[in-house]
Amino acid sequence: MTERTPHDRAFASDVDEFDRNIYATGKGKVREAVLRADLAHLIQHPEPLRVLDVGAGLGQVNSWFAAAGHEVTHTDISDDMVAKAQARHHALGLADRYRYHVADLQSLSALLANETFDVVLCHAVLEWLAKPYAALSLLEQHVASGGWLSLMFYNIHAKRMANMVYGNFDYVANDLQVKKKVRFSPNHPLDPTAVLSRMQQYPLTLFCHSGVRCFHDYLRPPEFDFEKLLQLELRYRQQEPYRALGRYQHTLFKKESL
Repeated sequence: MTERTPHDRAFASDVDEFDRNIYATGKGKVREAVLRADLAHLIQHPEPLRVLDVGAGLGQVNSWFAAAGHEVTHTDISDDMVAKAQARHHALGLADRYRYHVADLQSLSALLANETFDVVLCHAVLEWLAKPYAALSLLEQHVASGGWLSLMFYNIHAKRMANMVYGNFDYVANDLQVKKKVRFSPNHPLDPTAVLSRMQQYPLTLFCHSGVRCFHDYLRPPEFDFEKLLQLELRYRQQEPYRALGRYQHTLFKKESL
């Protein structure tokens, strides 16, 4: 395995806390609902697809593909994450649909060689990397001709907006920098315009673009009708100006057929 960039973030000893803070919450449910809606046509594809999930974590999203009969390669930098994902998939009766690798994104080229996939998933990974844009070419090279790249990343504009709503004016004035990092707050939130501009250098066409949590993170107090909120999140996820306010941005690209 190649050496990681010093400031790339890996979740090793805090897997259970990560699960509770990210997926066992309303914000996690919104994330999953948006991704499931955007990826539905691929999950439901009648022919078996080969899926690569980079930074797959606990494997919630890729389990939808495995349950639908697709073959999944699950990779994550944390051996704890991979072990727990493997146990979860085994409990779901899906283990025979998987192969697992403990590896960082930078190691994939050596690990997978020239292997390509019908679907490449990379969700909530770029913002933890010291050099996030360098990862784009590594991902693109593993997308098969006519295949798909599902890329979700943390939106710096939404982070700034949310902190203005919260009244954290000094934090915003300091360009969202603090002396002590919050454990589950991404190191390098990204500008969606910059990401989309970088993606133009690859033979990829933007198929859909959704905001994830366009409303959820701005609500105070936190008590509200979640089901009504979820329906509105899904309705407006691809409509501006709401999409631009999504805490995460989900982009789905299709690679040109050769």
